[in-house]
Amino acid sequence: MASLSSSNNYHHGDLHQTLLDAASAMVAEEGIDGLSLRKLAERVGVSRTAPYHHFKDKQTLLCAIAAEGFRLRTKQAQVLFADETISPQQRFRSFFRDYIAFATKSPQMYELMFGGTIWHSEHQNDELRQVAYPCFQQQLGMTKQWQQQGLLPADQDPLRLAQVTWGTMHGIARLVNDGVYADSSHVAEMIDCAVALFVRK
Repeated sequence: MASLSSSNNYHHGDLHQTLLDAASAMVAEEGIDGLSLRKLAERVGVSRTAPYHHFKDKQTLLCAIAAEGFRLRTKQAQVLFADETISPQQRFRSFFRDYIAFATKSPQMYELMFGGTIWHSEHQNDELRQVAYPCFQQQLGMTKQWQQQGLLPADQDPLRLAQVTWGTMHGIARLVNDGVYADSSHVAEMIDCAVALFVRK
């Protein structure tokens, strides 16, 4: 992203989003440890104090970046869930594959969204919680629908079933991101195997 010489080039709201976009790019390129508000100011081309008018500290900034990731993932899933041109079976398989593709194409963002940097601390803020929790509730709602359609076992508690599905997707994604499985054909086969274990018809 091209740096600008002065914060006067931005409107207040534009600078907030510009900082957030630049910070997200920095996390993708250098990881969480490579991000600081000082480096962010240098990258955007504003004064060192400018980012602090929008994010009080690095933890607040990280929460905002993670919230952006949850918004993106929720939007992707909404598009899939609204697609009535595919069968419930195809939708479930696509949901599985899309989740793992999201995680493996943006491993640093995924680590921020689900790793201990945020969730093992007491620094989650309302903005993050308000988008992270509905992201799972969205999956829970679809799990209930898939149960009603006979696709997933109806005798299981929908919350626990959604959690186990999520845990399976998360586990496969971590195997890839941690370098345990790098062969894409193996990953595709694991996804197909997992879907076959869950699906009842």
